[in-house]
Formats: sequence, C-alpha cells, structure tokens
Amino acid sequence: MVWAPKYRKWILKETLRDYVKQCFIENAEVIDFEIEALEIAEDHVHIFLGFAPRYSVSQVVQRFKGISARRIFQVFPEVRRELWGGKFWKDGYFVRTVGDKVTKDIIKKYIDYHKHKEKIPQQLELL
Repeated sequence: MVWAPKYRKWILKETLRDYVKQCFIENAEVIDFEIEALEIAEDHVHIFLGFAPRYSVSQVVQRFKGISARRIFQVFPEVRRELWGGKFWKDGYFVRTVGDKVTKDIIKKYIDYHKHKEKIPQQLELL
C-alpha cells in the first residue's frame, strides 16, 4: 500500500517520520495486522501488510490514515499550518496484492530499495 500527505508535501521528516512509524506499528498490534515491511519517505508511505479477510482494503487504509492523522495533529499542532484544510493524508491510495507474478519477496525488495534511495530535490543552477 502507498499513500501520501496532503499536497504531497515533503513533511515526513525526522521526528514526525518516527512518530508516524510508531503510530502504524501500534495500530497494527492493536488490530492484529502483520506489518511485513514499512518505509516512510518524506512525501509518501510504503507499507506491506497482512490482515484477515474480514477487513476490506479501504477499511484498513482508513484506519491507518485516520488514527495517525488524528494523533499527528494532537502531538504536532504546527503541522496544521503546513497542511491547511484539516486533513493530513491525501485522498486515495495505491494497493498491490501478492500473487503469482508479484511475490512477497519482490514487494519487500521494492520497499527496501526506497529506504536506501530517497530522492531529494536539488537546486537548479542558472547557466
């Protein structure tokens, strides 16, 4: 699963990134989801998650996004100035399921790759 902060802002840095990661881990433990891989870049989240079929994908995403957003705004009220409109996460998400062509190892490798290759925009130079 992949989703991003509102306006795809590069806001998930240091302390906030660690806090979001902790929110996700705690949320998964409470509801008995299994986080296989989790990587939080400055402008999006990758989470490889296992959960019971009684939950729909939209319920799972709503739970992670809703609980984390509420807790973020409580602990980091300054974030509201960056993300006006009262929402932390952008609408929507991307989901890919594990199957014959996309294996568990491929997804873990993809998420791990993003851990080591975080793109930082560079200042353009005038010639």
